[in-house]
Order: sequence, then structure tokens, then C-alpha cells
Amino acid sequence: MPTTLRHPGTVLTDHVFAVPLDHGRPDGEQIEVFAREVVAAGREHERLPWLLFLQGGPGCGAPRPVGAADWLGTALRHYRVLLLDQRGTGRSTPANRQSLAARGTPEQQAAYLAHFRADAIVRDAELVRERLLGGEGRWSTLGQSFGGFCTLAYLSYAPGSIREAFVTGGLPGLRVSAEDVYRAAYPRVAAKNAEHYARYPQDVATVRRIAAHLAEHEVRLPDGSRLTVERFQTLGMLLGQGSGSHTLHYLLEDPWIGGPSGLRLSDAFLEGVRAQVSLAATPLFAALHEPIYAQRSVAASGTRWAAQRVRGEFPAFDAERAAARDEPVLLTGEMIYPWMFDLDPALVPLREAAHLLAERGGWPDLYDTERLAANEVPVYAAVYHDDMYVDRDHSLATARAVPRVRTWVTNEWEHDALRAGRGAVLERLIGMARGEV
Repeated sequence: MPTTLRHPGTVLTDHVFAVPLDHGRPDGEQIEVFAREVVAAGREHERLPWLLFLQGGPGCGAPRPVGAADWLGTALRHYRVLLLDQRGTGRSTPANRQSLAARGTPEQQAAYLAHFRADAIVRDAELVRERLLGGEGRWSTLGQSFGGFCTLAYLSYAPGSIREAFVTGGLPGLRVSAEDVYRAAYPRVAAKNAEHYARYPQDVATVRRIAAHLAEHEVRLPDGSRLTVERFQTLGMLLGQGSGSHTLHYLLEDPWIGGPSGLRLSDAFLEGVRAQVSLAATPLFAALHEPIYAQRSVAASGTRWAAQRVRGEFPAFDAERAAARDEPVLLTGEMIYPWMFDLDPALVPLREAAHLLAERGGWPDLYDTERLAANEVPVYAAVYHDDMYVDRDHSLATARAVPRVRTWVTNEWEHDALRAGRGAVLERLIGMARGEV
């Protein structure tokens, strides 16, 4: 029996659905997928069109709203919204170091996790749609970041189920490999570093000094894990968000504390770093981050830790080299490296499974380019000109390849604009769909 509760201005109903772990074996093992229905208070009995929200990630649960803030308030003026916890996240059947231990060997864990990509997520969504709307019911979709990747997979698998699709910062390259993704990404990350250091020039010396300290000393975060130079550099993930550069600067502005043996990194600073670099809340983000790009028709041999391999082509990210040349130490971006599974306590138990996923070949294709070339579903996509996470050129190439994709290219926003823009981005896309823009 669904559970319903009221928040200020909204009515929320919880749903749980049983779906096959492997959609190729519908009578096999079942897992649960959780979704939360949200409707504006006073409109819960209206026959409103549905909007399925596909969260970014991979491996992130849907938002937990209190009221109708940000983009949700905009959506609720037009739709009944379904916030889907993609398989393995939120209140769906979990997939983390604790639950995966029960799956058995690393080989068995990797085989299990191979069912958690966009192709499985959209098949889950199809079963949910049939149960909520009926077999002939259609809904709209809103895909943020990785949710946009899921949207293109959905249009490849069951386009007849979608009335219209909105995508924010998430038009994927249809035929790009993981290596292609990172070769395009490292220069964008370097540019974000340059912007940050131009905005906060004092951070150049601070980052260099912290990196030198970490190279010379063993430093532990409050969770007991080691903070290496490379792990410290992953703070650059912040630079792709609207307020991320400022957040990074405030973290760096007072990292030191005095003690009997001289200056050391303070507990407050280290806890701030831990909050940014720990993946305890989103382990699937690490385990599946490269597999979300894997397609056998593009790279049959798999991803093989593409971000780590491609990094060697960009020596500017070598902190030791930068220090020797008196150059700024560059921070990295949305990259997952194999050493993370040696350092992060939430990932260490998944190390062997992660390596098996990295070496796994023959991943099924995620996008049906022939079906997409005949697309009839209107798609309205915000493409962020300076997006650090999703390559603009890859997105625009996809927009050209798929009919009825209309893009809004803007440099006003960063990748997190759907949330940070207080509804303005979704309002613009809905306006495009309604012929108002």
C-alpha cells in the first residue's frame, strides 16, 4: 500500500516496484525500485501529465524534496512528477560494500553490477510506467546529466512511451569511447583550473604548499584513510559547479594549524576534504563511472581505467612536475582512478569487482543509432557551453544526429544549473516545448 504524506505545498506518495535484476531473464532474480510521486497540494486528484525525473550520476538517488523548491516547483505547475531512485540507489535495493558482500566472489559482484547501467534503468522505468499509467500511457521525462544519457537510451529502447523529453547537461556522445570522453575532458578541466586561479590567485601557493606537504608526510583524513596528492587533486570536481570555485576557495583559505611539531593540516580542513572526496554515499558512481560509456560497437575491449591511462597524455596534471617547474598544481575533475579503490574505505571492498568491470569487454550498446536517426519524440536540451563534465561538442553532435532535438546552448550556467537556477532552466525548456521561446 503506497504511503502518502504532505509537505508544504506538496503531496508525496511512495511507491515500490519489483523488477528483474536481468531484464533478459524476467522470471529470474527480482530487485526493488523505489519511486516518489510528487504533486502540488490541491491538485492531487487532477489528471495531470506525468514527468519522470532521471537523476544524474551514475549511482545517485533522486532528490528528497521538502516543499516545491527549485526546479520541482516549476515542474509541479505542469506535471505530476515521479522521482525515481535508479536501481542500487536511495531506497531501491542497495548496491554498496555492505550489500555486495552477500553476492559472493568479486566475479559474482561484478556480474551483478553489470546490470546497473542506463539500459537496465530505462527498462525499470518502462515497467514502472506500465504499472502507474497503463500500457498505453505516455509520460514526459527530465534527465539531468547522466539522466540525459538514460533519456537517449530510453529513446533507443521505447520511444513510443515518451511524449516529450527534457535534458539538462546530459546529451551523451552516441559513438564516443571512454578514452574520447577523457581526452576531451582534461583540457576543459585545465581551463576551469585557470579560471579558478585567476579568480583566487592566492590559491596557487596554497594548493602547491598542501601538495608538497602531502608528498612529504603521511596524512590521514578523519575516517582514517590516507590523503595523497592525487586524492587531494580530485577536489577539482567542485570546479564544474556554479558555486564550486567559491566553495573550493573557502575550503582552502585556512588549512593549517600550529602544533608542537610545527604547522600541519587542521582537522577542520581535513574533514572538509573528506566530505568532498569520500564516495561512501555513492559507491556506484565510482564502480560504474567508466562502464556507462562502454559499448561493444565502439570499444569492444572495455574501458580499462581510461581516465588513468589518458591522464598520462596531459602532463600538466602531474603535481610533482608542476612543483618542479614552479607552475600551478592542477586539480582533476570527474574522473575515477583505480587507486581510489585502495584508499576510500567505502570502495576498498569493491576493488576486485571494480577491476573486473574495468577489464570487462563486450558491453551491450546503449544507444540504437538507427532508431535514434528516425526519432519522432521532441527533445529539448540545455547544453552548457563551458560544461566541465559533459563535452559540449559531443552533445551537439548528438543533437545533429537525432531528429527533433532542439538545443539551448548557454554559457550563463554551469552543469548544476537545473538545481542552482531555481527553476529558470526548466522553465526555459518548457517554454521551448510550448512554443513560447
